[in-house]
Amino acid sequence: MNTDSKIIVAIDGYSSTGKSTMAKWLASEVGYRYIDSGAMYRAVTLYALRGGIIGKDKALDMIRLVKELPSINIDFRRDDSGQLTILNGENVEREIRMMEVSSHVSIIAAVPEVRHRLVAMQRALGDEGGIVMDGRDIGTTVFPAASLKIFVTSSPEVRADRRYKELIEKGEKVTYEDVLANVIERDRIDETRKESPLRKADDALLIDNSFMTRDEQNSWLLTRFNEALQS
Repeated sequence: MNTDSKIIVAIDGYSSTGKSTMAKWLASEVGYRYIDSGAMYRAVTLYALRGGIIGKDKALDMIRLVKELPSINIDFRRDDSGQLTILNGENVEREIRMMEVSSHVSIIAAVPEVRHRLVAMQRALGDEGGIVMDGRDIGTTVFPAASLKIFVTSSPEVRADRRYKELIEKGEKVTYEDVLANVIERDRIDETRKESPLRKADDALLIDNSFMTRDEQNSWLLTRFNEALQS
């Protein structure tokens, strides 16, 4: 692929729709770099939980969080298992996927100062193009001029079932009902926050993957990518 033709692909959508899986696959298929913006918010959430910035009642010490933001450094690296999220030099890939982080990440993501800092980091990562980035506001806020924007959705029940199976496989003790409640609550917070709420960009292509196979989804995505590359 001609490096001059490299574009930015923005994949947004609801939690547990498989955005990251789609983005990772496409990046690998076309030789682009994959950036998991959601992992960045999860890393900040883990930092806040570890430091007591988020209390047991989900109360957030906003002043302290904003004060400590410059001390939170997030990066990515790869090993044989895939892409790893690095928080202040520590591999936290497993910890940021746990239910405790999932239950608090929307609180952190609603903080304007957090979003401003991470958006700046995300834009820096995409300066030269050739990236696939997934999240909640990539096509609307981070890269509004992205050549290809995808918005992924599926029913809350389907997403909760996917997430529940994933957590059980990791050894977490959770119930489907708790996971479904978390999915619905995250949707509510993501859609109603004042700073960069979750919404489909006007020029984004919509895909409902509730009942699509992985191969059908990948074929659809690659076709859309090739169309964007040629336009």
